[in-house]
Amino acid sequence: MIPLHPSENELSMFALNFYSEFYEEVLRNGRKSITIRLGDKSDKYSTGMIVWVTIGPRFGKRQKLFAAILDRVEVKTIDALSPREIQKENPEFRTAEDLLHLLRRIYSDDISVEDTVTVIHFSPVAEY
Repeated sequence: MIPLHPSENELSMFALNFYSEFYEEVLRNGRKSITIRLGDKSDKYSTGMIVWVTIGPRFGKRQKLFAAILDRVEVKTIDALSPREIQKENPEFRTAEDLLHLLRRIYSDDISVEDTVTVIHFSPVAEY
């Protein structure tokens, strides 16, 4: 049954955009399955959503790499992240300090381990 008044999420297409310089290779080869975003993004992203995974500059032309399903969306502090979550954000990362360094480069803020982040677990959706 199709709802007469679709919700806002049903009318919108969402994307997880990544900066090419940091993530293009690991996204293309399937080594990245989590993104950690500064702040609570649970009002924008929720478990079960289908999104486009894109690369490109924040306000520029972007390229769609693939569609993905959001397997889990969690809000926690940086110091509550597991080593596995940090490594799935970036295979070269091992510590919260590694992640902090990257988040500071992206967000240009004074970020600490007490700050809230949203951990978005995603899986590619094969399109045939």
